[in-house]
Amino acid sequence: MFEYYEQLTGEEQEKLQSIIQQLYRQTYLLERKYDKKIGRMVLNKDFYFCDKHMEFLKAYFAIAGIRIYQNMELGTIYIQGETTMGEKLPKLATIYLLLLKLIYDEQMASASSSVNIATTFGELNGKAGEFKLLKSLSSITEIRKALAVLKKYQMIELMDVLEELNENTRIIIYPCINVVLMREDLLKLLAYFAEDVADIKEDIEGESEDGEWESGIQGNNENLSE
Repeated sequence: MFEYYEQLTGEEQEKLQSIIQQLYRQTYLLERKYDKKIGRMVLNKDFYFCDKHMEFLKAYFAIAGIRIYQNMELGTIYIQGETTMGEKLPKLATIYLLLLKLIYDEQMASASSSVNIATTFGELNGKAGEFKLLKSLSSITEIRKALAVLKKYQMIELMDVLEELNENTRIIIYPCINVVLMREDLLKLLAYFAEDVADIKEDIEGESEDGEWESGIQGNNENLSE
């Protein structure tokens, strides 16, 4: 493994170090990301560099008991393991994550041609009201913090300026949300946060096992909400 690394150029070694640090810090690498400067999705060169050196990275992370996965359909590369547990999310960020997953699934079910789904903060708030997940109004500081955390972990990208957040603020939902939150987890989260789950069970496919749900950012993590 280290013989492979030593055969790389100095520039490639530095790039590989940067990729490893990114995966530890963000958990995910996306094939395409939104570029605000040009206003469209662009290819992520780091994703393809990671793909090129995947066998080395698998061996490297395995030493620490970490697995690295690649999902070409979703355009994601991510790591998973006990030593990569992400930070605990604020309750509001966990609720937003659930609602964004619902929005993502709804739009994908309508024959979307892209794995990246766009919504608005207004639609997100509308879902919160529909499912009665927010019992009180959150401050603008709490809302911005929640969205910033989801952006940090590449669940979303804000197409507009966070400091100017309003109902029309556009949000891209990245396909990573499919990895961190599976469809069968939704009912558990709804049961945890909603005032009355009985009215919305019909909207959720499948059944879930009993048990306390903790939520988390990291490839299908288990540590989301505080």
